[in-house]
Amino acid sequence: MSHPTLPAPASFIPGGIRRSASSLLACSLAILLAACSTLPAPDSAGGSGDTGEPGVNLGSLGPPTFPQGPLQPLSNDSFRGPGVAALTPPEDLWSRMRQGFAMPDLENELVTKNTQWYADRPDYITRMTERSNKYLFHIVEELERRNMPTELALLPFIESAFNPQAVSSAQAAGMWQFIPSTGRHFELTQNAFRDDRRDVLASTRAALDYLNRLYGMFGDWQLALAAYNWGEGSVSRAQARNEKQGLGLRYTDLTMPAETRNYVPKLQAVKNIIADPARYGVRLPKIENHPYFQTVDIDRDMDVTVAAQLAGVSVEDFKSLNPSASKPLIMAAGTPQILLPWDNAITFSNNLRRFQGQLASWTVWVSPATMTAAEAAQRVGMGESELRSANNIPARMRIGKGSALLVTRTASMNDVSSQAADSGRIAFAPEPPSNVRHVVKRGESVGGIAARYGVSSAQVVSWNKLRSASAIRIGQSLVIYPSGRGAPAASAAAPSSSAATKAPARAAARSAAKSSAKPAARPAQKGNTAATKKKL
Repeated sequence: MSHPTLPAPASFIPGGIRRSASSLLACSLAILLAACSTLPAPDSAGGSGDTGEPGVNLGSLGPPTFPQGPLQPLSNDSFRGPGVAALTPPEDLWSRMRQGFAMPDLENELVTKNTQWYADRPDYITRMTERSNKYLFHIVEELERRNMPTELALLPFIESAFNPQAVSSAQAAGMWQFIPSTGRHFELTQNAFRDDRRDVLASTRAALDYLNRLYGMFGDWQLALAAYNWGEGSVSRAQARNEKQGLGLRYTDLTMPAETRNYVPKLQAVKNIIADPARYGVRLPKIENHPYFQTVDIDRDMDVTVAAQLAGVSVEDFKSLNPSASKPLIMAAGTPQILLPWDNAITFSNNLRRFQGQLASWTVWVSPATMTAAEAAQRVGMGESELRSANNIPARMRIGKGSALLVTRTASMNDVSSQAADSGRIAFAPEPPSNVRHVVKRGESVGGIAARYGVSSAQVVSWNKLRSASAIRIGQSLVIYPSGRGAPAASAAAPSSSAATKAPARAAARSAAKSSAKPAARPAQKGNTAATKKKL
């Protein structure tokens, strides 16, 4: 927010200058009137007074009229205008920020305590401010554009110490610490490949949208900040309780959890130090009053390492400006812009035009069915451990149908689709145990038991060495290998049981006896003697 410098009152302008200005104004007015007198007079006979322009008749216009009365000479006061903004820009970003401080100061013992805590830790202040220098200019610009108090740019000091990768115990993430549900409400995409709660531009936009909305609800920045930390519903309920008891409704009047009670005092403490660092013996690292980064459009997938190489920056620095990309691949369909240090953006564009190698060594493959990691790895031509590492697949978990997996790219694979980039998710299901014990209950059959575990009846018979599919009894314990996992290999050796060897012999003897006693159904036909003899 700018504070314009008003011009000096006219009484301080030297008289000679005032008289010169008046003389100049009179001359200008005389010239103007003389120019008007050169217009052709209307024809004395009431002619057309043709000026050369068709349809124009000056004689019909009549004498001039002045709605505000006769013309009057301009006075010195006529030159007064609104204030003139200072031409000298702020020395650094800290100065610019101080000019935009607009929230009422909070003064209590918690502010004093927290201010002293920060002042006693100058190394901590230095680390935070050095980390913030990548992001502060953008945040201050956005606050000024929205006409919001610039001390709100200090809020990430309290939330995350300006660490875009920060995650709280409540699963709040990013500089501005959005929990998953609030992030989704403010259109921050969270999927298998990116988390916009960590994105510098998207999360800042969402945070300022939210703070503006909260200020509109409560009409007070301290209450808005309390709601940002505690929830708007909690603040509203606390106000309702106080109203019923005839108590005040301001921030300092409400009963709050300790974290929220200290939240605004912490911000006030940082504001105090930024406003007057010398008072607290703190030396702030200089942050220049110009952009640290700029956006660069991309229309092709590329590896993070390749993008950093093209820009001439380290992978660590690249990730600090693009922290939402949690994978080694930047998907153009989901992230069409990347942030680069101001001086490196042109370097990136020039190098990209000349680059002849492979931009992306990764892509996304969608699982057509539920399968193990080993099965998925075999399908995409990767090692199982590499696939697990790239997609954070836990041990003893199967990959659900429709899961989007990051896989090594082959020549036949294309860039990631917008659907996969924007909504790609991974679902896991526990792998079945290698074997289970099933106790036979009344009414159960081998076929029903086999269907329950997704195996065949023949497998159940084989695993349990049953004489037949019907040879089970109530209370009997059967071993089952779900989906065949861990099942013993089938043996090629003949059964050693004497009963097993005798049973086929007895069956053959009974068959022969029945055949000899049964008369032929019809006489043997000619030419079929061999067949007839074979039956006998």
